[in-house]
Amino acid sequence: MTIRRLSPTLINRIAAGEVIERPAAAVKELVENALDAGATRIAVHLREGGQALISIADNGCGMTREELTLAIERHATSKLPGDDLWNIHSFGFRGEALPSIGAVARLAITSRARGKDEAWTIRVEGGEIIAPHPASLAEGALVEVRDLFFATPARLKFLKTQRTEIDLAREAVERLAMAHPEVDFTWQEDNKRPVRFASRMQLSPDEALRQRLGDILGADFMNNSFALTAEREGMSLTGYAGLPTLHRMTTREQYLFVNGRPVRDKILYSAVRGAYGDVLPPGRHPVVVLFLTVPAREVDVNVHPAKAEVRFRDNAFVRGLIVASIREALRQGGQFTTSTLAPQALQMLQVEGVRSPIPHHGFSLTQGGQAAFGIASATTLPSFSSNPLASDALAARVAEAVEVPEQMGRLGAAVAQLHGTFIIAQTADGVIIVDQHAAHERIVYEKMKQALAESSVKRQILLIPDVVEIDAPSAARLLARAEQFAELGLVIESFGDGAILVREIPAILGQADVKSLVRDLAEESAEFGTSATLRDRLEEICATLACHGSVRAGRALNAAEMNALLRQMEQSPNSGQCNHGRPTYVELKKTDLEKLFDRR
Repeated sequence: MTIRRLSPTLINRIAAGEVIERPAAAVKELVENALDAGATRIAVHLREGGQALISIADNGCGMTREELTLAIERHATSKLPGDDLWNIHSFGFRGEALPSIGAVARLAITSRARGKDEAWTIRVEGGEIIAPHPASLAEGALVEVRDLFFATPARLKFLKTQRTEIDLAREAVERLAMAHPEVDFTWQEDNKRPVRFASRMQLSPDEALRQRLGDILGADFMNNSFALTAEREGMSLTGYAGLPTLHRMTTREQYLFVNGRPVRDKILYSAVRGAYGDVLPPGRHPVVVLFLTVPAREVDVNVHPAKAEVRFRDNAFVRGLIVASIREALRQGGQFTTSTLAPQALQMLQVEGVRSPIPHHGFSLTQGGQAAFGIASATTLPSFSSNPLASDALAARVAEAVEVPEQMGRLGAAVAQLHGTFIIAQTADGVIIVDQHAAHERIVYEKMKQALAESSVKRQILLIPDVVEIDAPSAARLLARAEQFAELGLVIESFGDGAILVREIPAILGQADVKSLVRDLAEESAEFGTSATLRDRLEEICATLACHGSVRAGRALNAAEMNALLRQMEQSPNSGQCNHGRPTYVELKKTDLEKLFDRR
């Protein structure tokens, strides 16, 4: 075979396969160009899923005729001053997007540079350049991409439905809009009514961000999330962490940004997963919006063709910052469950047609409210074998416990226990229904975690030390963290090349599979540059012990015990969900009850 140079057009089409894999990728690149140009207004219009037309209009700095000619050449850019790849402060820097799009579509760029009197248009069709000619346009730029992939029709076979492609493109725009609440975005698909994400320049940056997130993610997220902010050694983290009970099937609603750039990075996803590790149901994912700001020289954005991934100089530090910040936010707001649980409960309570009689078996009403309120009688009422609503004495005693004093706390005072499982508490403006086992399980677990953090982990000396054979690089990584492992009760030593000697393990692990544990630690260290596996396993053991050591469902509690549980919930972190991520209580406001009985 003879070695030859590929044609520039073919080179651009090959590059387009990496940079422009679908309409959403083209939209992302073009909107990022507009942001780099300093635009404060950006309008995006798609037709037929972006295959027929992608139009991006902005009021940025614009380009002159000479700059237009250079912009469509490969590796021509204005965004890399000093040719320093470690000092990137813009979205683009490679100069690949426009020539790649022009190689596979019909591209037209019309632009008028700021302060200039004339506008110019340049066209590229399947790699063939049509010389610039005069045009009419206000300051800024208009980029139109028609017949996407007409020059590479095989690519069309790999696209999804028009609806899917539209959704992906809109998601790309929304992610950029989240990172830039100061910019006015307009989105339109086909001939539908445009959707506008208006800028709010009169607001503070924090309030503008909150308004923008509310416009995009909706009131449910904003009402069920907590703001977080942290700063450490030149890095800062801001954003919103959703309550653990607000979870999704996939990570699609985890919005992660590094220096304003939307990314999908495994280190960041791992950190979010670790932060929510013991408060989510298995297989579910939290909803978060996180903005990480790091010095430019501490992150490499030149590791992915679409710039969707980044590489940090210190992965462990970044992971630790995210985990600690989210856990602190959850600790402050972890006593709450999502507001969406109340509507779900009301929907389940409402029955079409004739309502069935209220079941009464297993129902006991305590004078928990009366004992807490200082009422003379502090006895527990007996269980009723007849319909409880038929008792006049019962109705009178319930009426005595209407006013709840403020010192009782936000979870109110217990007035009843249902089926030996659920505690009914009355608050100043509603009702709380508590799963006693789930709530006590979380309380016990948090106490065990606190004890684990405040004191050294008890160790168990192995009668015969275990030798674990792994590759030499993995062994070196583990030995470099030997002191950290020792703090958690795992004592390891070198045993020649490619082998680790384990002398002691955490006593709480019992008869653990030491070889599997060490290999898991090695794999995690290799992938993420750190290891949380050992602490996670210790916490899993604590969770299991807490589950078996907490108040079981079916156990009758008296008034004092129920109120004591409510007070402990108010003081315990993450008490809004159990160790398995299930909610521990549901809150119904008085207005919710009134709606249930058609009083509103």
